[in-house]
Amino acid sequence: MILPSKHLREDRALLTIGAEHLQLLSEPKTVSRLWSDMKRRREAAGPLSYDWFILGLDLLFAMGLVAFERGRVQKTRSVA
Repeated sequence: MILPSKHLREDRALLTIGAEHLQLLSEPKTVSRLWSDMKRRREAAGPLSYDWFILGLDLLFAMGLVAFERGRVQKTRSVA
């Protein structure tokens, strides 16, 4: 689920989804704006469910790479 495997394509792995989140977080964004940006970005690759979107954010939060402050998701200082 976190990493791709023979039963889970690379574009569906949570690590890949989390990396896409980080690429979209050039500035702090609300969850709804990040969701809209992610849907638009993944149109060609295939749909992404909201559950997988949130699980990708959860993974980044558990790793300490994003924070939720003042109603917005933002990268932490440890992310370059």
